[in-house]
Amino acid sequence: MVNTHPVDPIALGTARGRWVLAATALGSGMAFLDGTVVNVALPSMGEDLGAEISGLQWIVNGYLLMLASLILLSGSLGDRLGRRRMFLTGVSWFALASLLCAVAPNLEVMIAGRILQGIGGALLTPGSLAILQTSFRPSDRAKAVGTWSGLTSVAAAIGPFVGGSLVDSGSWRWIFVINLPLAAATVLVTLRHVPETRDETMAGKLDVAGAVLATVGLAGLTFGLISAGDRGFGDALVLTTLAIGVVGLAAFVEVERRSSHPILPPGIFSNLRFTGANLVTVAVYGALGTATFLLVVYLQTALGYEALWAGAALLPMTLLMLTLSGYAGALSEKIGARIHMTIGPLFMAAGFLLMMRVKPGAGYFTAVLPSVVVLGIGLVCTVAPLTSTVLSAVEDHHAGVASGVNNAVARTAQLMAVAAIPLAAGITGDSYRDPAAFSDGFQTAMWISAGLAVAGAILAWVTLAPRKASQPPTDQPHYTHCALISPPPATPETAPTTP
Repeated sequence: MVNTHPVDPIALGTARGRWVLAATALGSGMAFLDGTVVNVALPSMGEDLGAEISGLQWIVNGYLLMLASLILLSGSLGDRLGRRRMFLTGVSWFALASLLCAVAPNLEVMIAGRILQGIGGALLTPGSLAILQTSFRPSDRAKAVGTWSGLTSVAAAIGPFVGGSLVDSGSWRWIFVINLPLAAATVLVTLRHVPETRDETMAGKLDVAGAVLATVGLAGLTFGLISAGDRGFGDALVLTTLAIGVVGLAAFVEVERRSSHPILPPGIFSNLRFTGANLVTVAVYGALGTATFLLVVYLQTALGYEALWAGAALLPMTLLMLTLSGYAGALSEKIGARIHMTIGPLFMAAGFLLMMRVKPGAGYFTAVLPSVVVLGIGLVCTVAPLTSTVLSAVEDHHAGVASGVNNAVARTAQLMAVAAIPLAAGITGDSYRDPAAFSDGFQTAMWISAGLAVAGAILAWVTLAPRKASQPPTDQPHYTHCALISPPPATPETAPTTP
């Protein structure tokens, strides 16, 4: 990594170090806060904008689509054009898109705003980690990234309270307005205190074709699956968009296989542990994304929860993650990730099945809390070992690529699951406003999510064989996983060249 303006590495304990950490945590925290508050506000947004379940799916998936498609490409842009520059661009873009969401007069404008937010999120998230890895001295990088992860975790944890309070006391539009002062503060601190760095050795063209094909493929499948809920699979538009999605993704695979500068290097999947961990990611985070999307809406529409309490219902899961993930990661290094990543998804499956007891009239402490706690235990057992396995399965110089690939895989899994599982469960049209109809669909969705989690456990057991004695585990720090709170960081010694 080469600085554009040579500067001495920054020490974490200095005033400048604290400012750099504050800038990156504030920018990323804004994005993670937005991600948690939007789910809480979905029922109110749906009512004001006249949205059916497909509209709510697009409010979530419009953001995830661009994040999953562009996060790898944006890491390369930062390496070439300057990491601070791309971070500032992402923060500013995210703020302007948030303003568009705040004033959206209809569903179409809201979805457009969320798509633009996704572009901003893809630009700023890898940039924040890259700034930490290239600005701080090597001995402080792990601690800086760990502190960043903790601060952004707090932002995600308070999101349901902030979002619920704004929705209950004012309007859902305020959940987007709060991003504006946060973005302004981030820009000011970054311009004043964060050094610019870029990789002067980066060669080759940007894989723009790969990014475009990935976006087209994911968008086609997402649009087709969501539209099938209202139109049916026999509809010409549905069939056409699904075909575009399949052809787009097939072309993406072929382009990446032939490209000399792919955003998704196919060779990285030749490692069975890396591939296995990413397959587990698909199963686990597909199930998790759907369950959390539906549960927060279900609690408000079927059980009559206020937005604040619906968002707070998942807080025990977040607290378990924050307090126990480090211990789970350390234990997995001793006994192996295979056991943890098999038991964890099974606990998650049990949590999804317990959610089937959440029906109109059910109490929080007797029905909701037990399911959330069991799900949280499953996540504690799964996510830290998963992140460590992904990073330790590849050589150090591929750590940034591995981190970015796993992040993109997690987002894509959520994207596809949120589009497909409600359809498979019969949650279509405005059925989410009918407590009886929504309850039936919710039960089916939890069965599907539990099945995905069990599949994840089987994949972990089959693909994550114990390491050979001659291959000692790499010592990796343990942080919460990208799809939950923040992206998995690269190793302390290497900067994420293409997050």
